[in-house]
Formats: sequence, structure tokens, C-alpha cells
Amino acid sequence: MGALFDLVSQYSSVSISGMCKNAGKTTVLNNIISNAPQSETLALTSIGRDGESVDTVTGTEKPGIYIRQGSIFATAENLLSYCDVTKEILDTSGISTPLGKVVIIRALSDGNIQLAGPSIISQLAQVYKLFRDQGADRMIIDGAASRKTLCTRKLTDAAILCTGASFSRNMDETIAETAHVCNLLMTPTVPDFMQQVVQEKLNDKYMLIGDSNIILQDGANLTTAIKGIKQGRALYTSGAITDSLVNPLIYSGLPKGFIFAAYDASKILISSGCMRRLKAANVKLGVLEPINLVAVTINPISAYGNHYDSAEFKSKMTEEVTVPVINVWE
Repeated sequence: MGALFDLVSQYSSVSISGMCKNAGKTTVLNNIISNAPQSETLALTSIGRDGESVDTVTGTEKPGIYIRQGSIFATAENLLSYCDVTKEILDTSGISTPLGKVVIIRALSDGNIQLAGPSIISQLAQVYKLFRDQGADRMIIDGAASRKTLCTRKLTDAAILCTGASFSRNMDETIAETAHVCNLLMTPTVPDFMQQVVQEKLNDKYMLIGDSNIILQDGANLTTAIKGIKQGRALYTSGAITDSLVNPLIYSGLPKGFIFAAYDASKILISSGCMRRLKAANVKLGVLEPINLVAVTINPISAYGNHYDSAEFKSKMTEEVTVPVINVWE
């Protein structure tokens, strides 16, 4: 998987997200670590606990996280005894987690570590700054299952999505849902007229936008914001775009080419069924800031015993997504 590092080599920060637990996120993380240049200082953290030999939720075996001397990592203080590297404490973040406060550590030797960092974007941004202050060249965030919010460009330059046989016993279902998430993450940017109108009011809950102006605006009340929706070209929300927001408006009738817009695709949480209804109604999705999805990695081995044929899985996934597909077991 040297090819995987090639895909992220130009980016200073990378997030690794999963469709489910046991999708291969730790394997991907280890591969990037092992293929990074020796001269590069890597900085690592996780929004969930990672690096333990047995998953605390599923009870299945997991790969450890092996880092080299000079690497920096952020983890909860209660996990330091599980990290067998020689440690230098660089900073204390003041960020609390269920496993203790997050501390910034430099490894003075090679060895295995466990990670458990913050889960809030603003706190991850704080950790990112601490990493930079300590001379890190590249930051990697290992995400928890189904947490796509860390893909945001507010935090990382590139994103990797991991999927695998642990998602479903049915390969076609796994492929379809993974392709759906990829499509959401790669939602295109909104037209220029929206960028200009929205940028100064990003925190407004709902905003109905015309050709070059705000038709209706309301900080919290959607009912008020959509009174004139058939005269609008787009509805922007600073919150999430969900089935419960979109479906009633589709059924009420929307102008063709109407756009539901969010800051970035981490805020778009609609189902595949809702996506089909949007397409049928010629209604679109848009974002102010695009997410840079650089690869999908696949794990044909399930933690629950239902394995996929590797070649078939990769071939079918490649047909359904537009980014490179890499098998973590190859």
C-alpha cells in the first residue's frame, strides 16, 4: 500500500474515517506511518480509543499502532501506561476526555501506542496547533466509526474513507452505502452567487436565497424561512441537511435546480433514499467548502466471519466510486 501514502503525500493533514468498526482504519494509519519518509515528523491522534489489542466494544482483535522515534502523539493521560515508547511530555492541552486529560507526547523510541484524543472539532483544531508548535510535518487523525465530521477542511486537507465486510453480510449493500457516502462527501461547491451572499452570515440557522439576495432569513425558525421558498434558488443551513428537513420540502414542490446548501459535506446526513428523491425532483446539494476525499480503502475480511471475495469487492467498488480504491489486505 505504498500507493496509499502517495495519495496523501502532498497534504499536511489527513483524516481517516470508517463506514463501520473494523473497516481497516488502523491498518491504513499504520501503512501511512510506515511509508512516510524517515525525515518527516508525524503527529497522531484519534477521536476514539485506538491501538488496543482487543476492541472494547466488539471484543474482536485489532492491530496495534507502531510509531517510530521522533513521532508526536496526543492521547489521554490514563492510556500512557499502555504506550511502550520512551515518552517526553511536550504539552498539556487542558482538554478532558473520559480517559483523562489529553497530553502531547514525543516518542523517544520506537514502539506501540494507544490513542484517545478529543472528539470535538474545535478541540482537535487546538491539538493541531500544538502539534504544529512542536514541529510536526504531517498530522493524521484516526476517526471513530460513522464520524464523518472530521473530514471537514476546517481540520484536514485530505480524507480517506474506510469500508469493509464488517458493514454488512451483503457485499452489494456495503458497496451501495459506501458509494452513497462518497457521493455526499464529494458534494460540489455552490454557485458564485451563493458564496457571495452567504459568507457573511454563516452562522444563521436558515437562509432562503434568491438570484443575488437573501429573500428570507431567520435565525432558528424554518417555517418562517420557507414561506417564499418557491421564489428562491437555494436554502442554506448552518446546521445539518437531513431527511426530515429535505423530504417535506420535496413533497411540497421545489423549483427545478433548487439547491440545499451547507458549509461542507460533513453536515449532509441524508439517506440514499432521500438522495434518489432529490435527483428525481431535479433538486441539488451544494457546499461552501468542498471536502477532499482522496481514496476509499476496502477490507474484505469481517470481524464477524462473513468475508468477501477480495477481487470482486475491489472491482465492484471501483465501478461505483470516482476515487482510487485500495485493498488494505493486498
